[in-house]
Amino acid sequence: MTLQTEQASHTPETLADSLEDKLNRQMIVILDFGSQYSELIARRIRETQVYSEVLSYRTTAEQLRQLNPKGIILSGGPSSVYDAGAPLSDSEIWNLGIPVLGVCYGMQLMVQQLGGKVTRAKRAEYGKASLLIDDPTDLLTNVEDGSTMWMSHGDSCQALPVGFETLAHTENTPCAAIADHQKKLYGVQFHPEVVHSVCGLALIRNFVYHICDCEPTWTTAAFVEESIREIRARVGDKRVLLALSGGVDSSTLAFLLHKAIGDQLTCMFIDQGFMRKEEPERLVKLFKEQFHIPVEYVMARDRFLAQVNGITDPEEKRRRIGHEFIRVFEEESRRLGPFDYLAQGTLYPDVIESADTNVDPKSGERVAVKIKSHHNVGGLPKDLRFKLVEPLRKLFKDEVRKVGRSIGLPEEIVRRHPFPGPGLAIRIIGEVTAERLNILRDADFVVRDEISKQGMYHDFWQAFAVLLPVRSVGVMGDQRTYAYPIVLRLINSEDGMTADWSRVPYDLLETISNRIVNEVKGVNRVVYDITSKPPGTIEWE
Repeated sequence: MTLQTEQASHTPETLADSLEDKLNRQMIVILDFGSQYSELIARRIRETQVYSEVLSYRTTAEQLRQLNPKGIILSGGPSSVYDAGAPLSDSEIWNLGIPVLGVCYGMQLMVQQLGGKVTRAKRAEYGKASLLIDDPTDLLTNVEDGSTMWMSHGDSCQALPVGFETLAHTENTPCAAIADHQKKLYGVQFHPEVVHSVCGLALIRNFVYHICDCEPTWTTAAFVEESIREIRARVGDKRVLLALSGGVDSSTLAFLLHKAIGDQLTCMFIDQGFMRKEEPERLVKLFKEQFHIPVEYVMARDRFLAQVNGITDPEEKRRRIGHEFIRVFEEESRRLGPFDYLAQGTLYPDVIESADTNVDPKSGERVAVKIKSHHNVGGLPKDLRFKLVEPLRKLFKDEVRKVGRSIGLPEEIVRRHPFPGPGLAIRIIGEVTAERLNILRDADFVVRDEISKQGMYHDFWQAFAVLLPVRSVGVMGDQRTYAYPIVLRLINSEDGMTADWSRVPYDLLETISNRIVNEVKGVNRVVYDITSKPPGTIEWE
């Protein structure tokens, strides 16, 4: 959509639903062999406006036949195909008559299973390499000769199966791209899905459109229309409860549900006291006055602060905050209820990576055993059972933003920086107190206010302040001070998996520093974190 392991334990049955049947007659399946890029392949396919799904490499040929995808992609992976216990696909997939593209490990598996030979390469190849094209047609149409592709392999194909030919090579890899044109089986030793591969998207488009003959049916408008129909059909006249956080996921979900079922939706916002300055009040006012979606505001600040009193371990903080959230949610849902359905802002990466839902053996309905709230911690009691409504569970974050825009969500929410579930509680290192919360709230406000004034808010993935539990000596007004330092954390990232510190203009840093030490009582020093992820993390706790 110009919208998109056991890490790979999912089966087609758990992922296929009526919405997919309607929208995804044009579908590409990615079989995951443990690659860090499997999800990225799916996103790249969706950028071509064709639906894609990540399934386990254990998915059988018969299951694939029933799904009837237009194409299959075999992901990369950390194994060697000749190792004992290496993950193998069902060998019958080569006989389905469905085009297949093997990427890195996927290509080597194709070669091995079809009678070729894969061995340890004389020279491993990692990073950028120039692709020298031998056949510029079909898969490599519009891929420039000598273009940069991203390599990551220690094995190499030494002999190709009967019927295959070489499409491209590199200085170190004689078979960098291969094909059996008659059977529509293709392989590439590099990773076309990563941004470092200059013509990678062109290659993917060739496979999707020219080889698999897909049409661009995965659009925002089609998704919204079909989602509304499905929500109405599923919910009927029943009531739905949504835990609202104010982030793009829950806000988009609230808009979508309200369009579908109106007053049958109840939004609950639990103010745990760890939000940013004036954010809870602004959120409730925005939804009520501008969006005309009522929100049940639950003030619970004192309860949450009491739970973390004296706690310094970050994991214990998260556990206590999550546990208290569950208690408050349970109490308030009973007060406002009864409800038949719980709406969750589950996204597709959650579906791929999580196993936090069960299926009711009697009804076959998925039931909640873990709240996917803005806390992302803890779980609902098993005896508090709802049927789930998860309209966003097939979308990536960038697709959610596009859906949000299409249904009228304002940019201030659509492009809101990610915010951790436990909020400011994990941006205060060590013990959380009311005093420290107030200090951090004010410092964080200065950061966001200043980058907004400079027109730079959207230049960062995240920009925030951290309070350290130490004090340093300073001089203010000819007097000695002994106050807290504030750490500035401004980073750039595409997906939060990796991140780099932002090269911020010195003038901006100076302005933020001056404002914090002058406007925020209790702070006399500001420092800048220049650690990337890895080795660091985005958050400090």
